[in-house]
Amino acid sequence: MEALAAKLNLEANGHDILHQPRRILTFSIPLRMDDGSVKIFSAYRVQYNDALGPTKGGIRFHHEVDLDEVKTLSFLMALKCSLVGLPLGGAKGGIAVDPRELSMGELERLTRGFVEEAHNFIGPDIDIPAPDVNTNAQVMAWIVDEYSKIKGKFQPGVVTGKPIVLGGSLGRDAATSMGGAFVLRHFVEKKGMNAEGKGLTVAIQGFGNVGGHIARILTDWGYRVVVVSNSKGGVYNKDGLDVPALRAAQAAREPLADVGNVEEISNEELLELDVDILIPSALAHQITEENAERINAKVILEMANAPVTQEADAILEQRGITVIPDILANAGGVIVSYYEWVQNTQHVSWSEEEVNDKLEKQIIQAFDALLAAMEDTEKNLRDISYEVAIERIVEAEKLRGTL
Repeated sequence: MEALAAKLNLEANGHDILHQPRRILTFSIPLRMDDGSVKIFSAYRVQYNDALGPTKGGIRFHHEVDLDEVKTLSFLMALKCSLVGLPLGGAKGGIAVDPRELSMGELERLTRGFVEEAHNFIGPDIDIPAPDVNTNAQVMAWIVDEYSKIKGKFQPGVVTGKPIVLGGSLGRDAATSMGGAFVLRHFVEKKGMNAEGKGLTVAIQGFGNVGGHIARILTDWGYRVVVVSNSKGGVYNKDGLDVPALRAAQAAREPLADVGNVEEISNEELLELDVDILIPSALAHQITEENAERINAKVILEMANAPVTQEADAILEQRGITVIPDILANAGGVIVSYYEWVQNTQHVSWSEEEVNDKLEKQIIQAFDALLAAMEDTEKNLRDISYEVAIERIVEAEKLRGTL
């Protein structure tokens, strides 16, 4: 935050209000294990800023979750919601647990234990969790059920990313990828790289939900996806991959290399391939000052959170490589989460086509506002994104009388 404030010339009052979270919650959750023993798990929920509305952000189950990580991610969620014009603040949560070590019953009891501790601090008008690392629609269903029992009435709007039958939104599963694809297509058209991206080569690091969906979408649109990878490595074909076959192999947990007509490639080699578009959609800090000089893509679309380090950013900018930052590129997920929340509060249901139409309009409107703000400046997309997002939060704080 200190470096960001200095870079953006943030005024003192704005710096103070965004320097620390509005609310930090920590819990110790006792869990009765299947063998009768009791283990204690640490849990966190950080509600960073609510000037624009109820806070919004995922909840993750991971053994390395700690308060510092959750604070950083909640701050970024506040900026992301602000940037794309949502009436929401930013939050994040997590439980320090390796879910692979728990049975399904233990996982359910742990989730319900979190709700028992947090129910006074979450809710449709307060703070709305969503899936994140190692959490999914089933975990959200348990939260809805436990929260509804405590409150005495059905409250589907307490979380987003729910199963459709419990009030989830059509289009939510692929929303992050869909939003990123819309942004990329708009950028390609604006820059005249190719008519609608036809034939542009794409490398995708990470082939989970986000990477798999964006590979499918871009292939359907005529882009040539030549390499994808998961944690075990990647596969390459210069003429284009059979994306449906690879997605089927990934879903079946079969080696991607077994699909055939591919060359195996490492994740490190993937990043340095000579392609038009590089899409890191796996882990943070994949492009660093160590390898930034060897990146050969023309455009980097950040679908993971913080895949490019600050040091690498500067090198890429000097080399003329455009980075479309995560704060915009992967905002489709929270936008459609907002749509889910709206549908729950208004007791309506939109078709997937309606959801995607609204998503495209909203994320492209935000992108065009950034491009306009960049005119006559030397700032890059990331700096402009942060600046616009922070200015909106500070303006809301002023109008509410906080500043």
